[in-house]
Amino acid sequence: MNQTKQSFGVIIATRNIFNFKLAVEARKKVLSKLDSMGFGSVILPENETPTGNIEGYEDAIKCASYFKQNAGKIDGIIVVLPNFGDELGVVNTIKMAGLDIPVLVQACDDDNDKVDVKSRRDAFCGKLSVCNNLYQYGIKYTDTTYHTYRLDSHEFTADIYKFAAICRVVKGMKGLRVGAIGTRPIGFQTMRFSEKILQKADITVVPVDMSEIISAAEKIDVKAPEVLKKVHDIQAYGTCSILHEGQISKQARFGLAVERWIEENNINISALQCWESIEKNYGCAACVTMSMMGEKLMPSACEVDVAGTIGMYALALAANKPSALLDWNNNFSEDRNKVVCTHCSNYPKSFFENEIEIGSLDILGTVLGQEDTFGAVKGKVAPGKMTFFRISTDDTKGRIKAYLGEGRITDDPYGMDGGIAVCEIPNLQTLMKFMCKNGFEHHVGMVRGHVAEILEEAIGNYLGWEVYKHQ
Repeated sequence: MNQTKQSFGVIIATRNIFNFKLAVEARKKVLSKLDSMGFGSVILPENETPTGNIEGYEDAIKCASYFKQNAGKIDGIIVVLPNFGDELGVVNTIKMAGLDIPVLVQACDDDNDKVDVKSRRDAFCGKLSVCNNLYQYGIKYTDTTYHTYRLDSHEFTADIYKFAAICRVVKGMKGLRVGAIGTRPIGFQTMRFSEKILQKADITVVPVDMSEIISAAEKIDVKAPEVLKKVHDIQAYGTCSILHEGQISKQARFGLAVERWIEENNINISALQCWESIEKNYGCAACVTMSMMGEKLMPSACEVDVAGTIGMYALALAANKPSALLDWNNNFSEDRNKVVCTHCSNYPKSFFENEIEIGSLDILGTVLGQEDTFGAVKGKVAPGKMTFFRISTDDTKGRIKAYLGEGRITDDPYGMDGGIAVCEIPNLQTLMKFMCKNGFEHHVGMVRGHVAEILEEAIGNYLGWEVYKHQ
C-alpha cells in the first residue's frame, strides 16, 4: 500500500453580497487545521482572485486550471462554505478540473447574535444550493456529520479523518492489480469470480501458474543472503514448531519467489492456491508468507479468493491497519448473535492476542503429513471492535455486490486449533439469511475498528457497487 502523505484540493467559496472577510478567515483556519493534522493542501494562490477565494465562473476557471496542474498531488477536494458561497464557482471548478475524486462539502454555523447584514453567513442555505448543483452535474460528494458546524469543532476534525480514509479506499481501488497465484482448488467453486466484471471496475487480475512460483523457489540458493534473512524474519515473526531446520528455509524460498513475482508484475494484493498444490509439489504451506504480506498492508487470500482479497484491501485502506480473511465457520452454542470465525490460518500477526505459533496445517497435516504442511500461523485473535466486509461478482446480473457491518471479537474460549475469532454481531441471523439468499461466499474479510461508514461511502457512493449495510 502506498503510504505517501495525503493532500486535498481546497475550495473556500464566497458570495459578493456577504462579508468576504469570513472567507478570508476561513482560508487561514482550514489550511492551518489540515497542516496540524498531517495533511497537505492545494489551493489557488490568494492573489489570483479579488478576495483570495472562489466566487463565480472566472474564479472557477483559474482554480480548475490550478487543480489540473497539481492533479497528482490531490486525493480529494474539500469545499468550505464560510458564507452562502457561490454555487457556480464551486461546481464549475470541480467539473472543469475533471479529477474524478471524492468531494467533501462543509458549511459553517451562524451565531445567533451575529445575524446582521455584515455578520450573517447563511451557509446553512448555501450548502443546499451547492449540493443541488453537484447533483445536477453528476458529481458525487460526501456530506458532513452535521449540516453546519464550526471550523474548529471536533466534528470537522473527525470528518476530515473519515474523508481521508474514503479517499484512500477510492484511490486504492482504482487501477488495482490482483495477483492470482495458482489455480482455484477443485473443491472451492464458491471462489469463482468474473475477471471481466472486475476489469470494468478498473481492477485487473494477473494470473500465474503455481508451477512457475515453485520452480523459481527451487532455483534460489539455500545459502543466499536473502534466504538467510528471510529465515531470520520468519523465526522472529513467531515461535516455530518444526521437524527440521529445512522447513523454514523452504518456506523462506517460497516467500521470496512470491514477493519477487509480485514486484516484477507491479501487483498490489494477491490470492494463492494454498490447497493443496504447494504442499504436494513443493512441501510447505503458504500461510506465513501471506500473513507477513498482510502485515505490510498487502493482503493475500486463500483458495485463490480474488474477490476476498479485494475486500480485504478495502478494509485495510479504510482502517489503515492489516486485515484478515476468515470463514463464517461455526455456531457458538445457542447464542444466535455469536459466530466462530476461523482459518488455518494466514492472519496478520497483529490480529492475534499473544505470541503466535508457526506450525503445520491442522487439517491438511493429518492427510499430507506434518513435514509438508509447515507454515500455518496459529493463535487466539485478540478481542475488540471489528468491521466485516465481503464483495462478490454476480455474473448473472453483471455487477459487483457487497455487504458490510460491524461487531466485536469476544474473549470467549473455543476448543479449536488455527486462528480462532469468536465474533458477536447484532442480528446475526438476519445477516446469515441475507448472505444465503444472495449467494455470498463463506469467506469474509475483517479489520480491527469500526469503519463501516467509510466503506459504505467509498464503495457505494463513489465506486457505485451495490452495498448492503447490516444493522
